[in-house]
Amino acid sequence: MNPRQIFVSVLMFGVAGLLLFMYLQAWIEEQHTESGEKMRQQIINQVFPLPTPGMPRRAAWSRSDSPGLNKHKMAVLGGRHWRGKADPFGVVAASLVSQLSEQQKISESPLSQFGGVYLPPALHPLNKTLVKGGKWKDMDITQEKRRSFLHDFCKKYNSRKKLRTHLVHLVSRIYVEDRHKVLYCEVPKAGCSNWKRVLMVLNGLAASAHNISHDDVHYGKHLRKLDSYDLKGIYTRLNTYTKTIFVRDPIERLVSAFRDKFEHPNSYYHPVFGKAIIKKYRHNANEEALKTGSGVKFKEFVQYLLDSHRPVGMDIHWEQVSKLCYPCLINYDFIGKFETLEEDANYFLQLVGAPAELKFPKFKDRHSSDERTSAEVVRQYLKELSKEERQLTYDFYYLDYLMFNYTSPIV
Repeated sequence: MNPRQIFVSVLMFGVAGLLLFMYLQAWIEEQHTESGEKMRQQIINQVFPLPTPGMPRRAAWSRSDSPGLNKHKMAVLGGRHWRGKADPFGVVAASLVSQLSEQQKISESPLSQFGGVYLPPALHPLNKTLVKGGKWKDMDITQEKRRSFLHDFCKKYNSRKKLRTHLVHLVSRIYVEDRHKVLYCEVPKAGCSNWKRVLMVLNGLAASAHNISHDDVHYGKHLRKLDSYDLKGIYTRLNTYTKTIFVRDPIERLVSAFRDKFEHPNSYYHPVFGKAIIKKYRHNANEEALKTGSGVKFKEFVQYLLDSHRPVGMDIHWEQVSKLCYPCLINYDFIGKFETLEEDANYFLQLVGAPAELKFPKFKDRHSSDERTSAEVVRQYLKELSKEERQLTYDFYYLDYLMFNYTSPIV
């Protein structure tokens, strides 16, 4: 056999061996996938029976995918104690969690890869046993309307599309007050500074909300967040504590954030956000503006907000509430609004049995001499935008407008 024939034979043998290896590898992966899927489907069928034939599917929401979560029947696998990648909307019953072996809990089990299982959040009645007097009747009616509206919205528009986020991310904006069993989801520019003061008083960290400085509120780290607990601690509190969220008209909140962060000296937002915004959206920017990031115009800020290729990321002060607090996944017991902040907050304090002398603070946290961001102030800022920019800004917060039944602005 000449060298050429030997070379061809060796080459053909090598190719045949490579093809055999690829076939075996694909077969092994297929068997592993089928096994994982069977286990996954078996547990899902245990907890969530298939709908009866002919049952209509839920409509998918084209702008945001927020599957519902029944807090009494579900626990989320994929907290910080799981090594495997987790799907935050992947869920199983709490009883099944306790049955998992330690080996399953610490391994890259198919159970840690659960996809999003859709289940609308249950609407449970508020516990009003601690409310005293009949003056809260109107507040109670308003509250029930808000809760019912959000529940119906989530039930109608939830999507079955899977979302990929850890449970600890879903609860990362929620503050915990253990004494009165309160969970408060922070929505910046909707009274959150004074709410943190109230939580500190409830927790015995201060005698009065009026004595707590801005820096203590935001940088003191006196309050724990829900994501600092283990999976069991998170799940228990979600099921047994009174959960509240306070929201605000979305564009009014946006303008308030802009005024706070860009119209006053700020050692973080000007160099981090301001410089990037001016560099990308201001033509012929001078050297001083590029160096300091000060003087960002509202139009430039909106251009940044609407840009799918932002030069710098999002921030909680103008992020959508639907992405901060996940209202269709976490079943909030109380929905307050900035527009009726004082009344709502004091009613909530009654619900959780707060001391009678504790009232929600009325004072403005910072820039107290500035006019509050009202609907009229917002109109003045919107004049800087084109009609298309106004429409796109509304579209950006469309889901928040719908969820909390805010009137859409005239654009």
